[in-house]
Amino acid sequence: MDAGAVPWPILATCLVGGYLLGSIPFGLIFTRIAGLGDVRAIGSGNIGATNVLRTGRKGLAAATLLGDALKGTAAVLLASRFGEAAALIAGLGAFLGHLFPAWLGFRGGKGVATFIGVLLALSPPAVAAFAALWIGLAFGFRYSSLSALVASAATPVVLWALGQPQAALLFLVLAALLWWKHAPNIRRLRDGTEGRIGQKG
Repeated sequence: MDAGAVPWPILATCLVGGYLLGSIPFGLIFTRIAGLGDVRAIGSGNIGATNVLRTGRKGLAAATLLGDALKGTAAVLLASRFGEAAALIAGLGAFLGHLFPAWLGFRGGKGVATFIGVLLALSPPAVAAFAALWIGLAFGFRYSSLSALVASAATPVVLWALGQPQAALLFLVLAALLWWKHAPNIRRLRDGTEGRIGQKG
């Protein structure tokens, strides 16, 4: 990421601002407003949409997914007025904020929705490629985690092919972090114990 054209105080502000936006725990907020208590006390203990879905409230899960995505989009769009480097730094901040929110003991979500939200602001065609890969793999294998892992790994390549090398570098970092946060899912996929889409219990 070429930060030379943007003064470092602006980059720092975009990073912090992105982090603050990204660290808004929509899953926790929505479930508490709905009177369902702390979503971290159920299922995987995660604050993301997949765990919110375990409450049985599909609408809340959808709202969480949308909120977690749009906070990444908002961070990038707000910073983009200062140039590409600022937008990329804000996207990084939003992703880190979702994964490691300070007010939740740095224990946040796994990042898929925010990954997509940042990508949407930077490259809608790459989002279309991500969605096509995710849907195809989910239909074929019925593993949400596998679909997200493969689609995220392909994203830097897609961005490079689209002529966005700086964004490709950012998403190489984001994909690595997303894979790291999915380490338990990867182990379950390896062991054949990962839950499939639509599987009960």
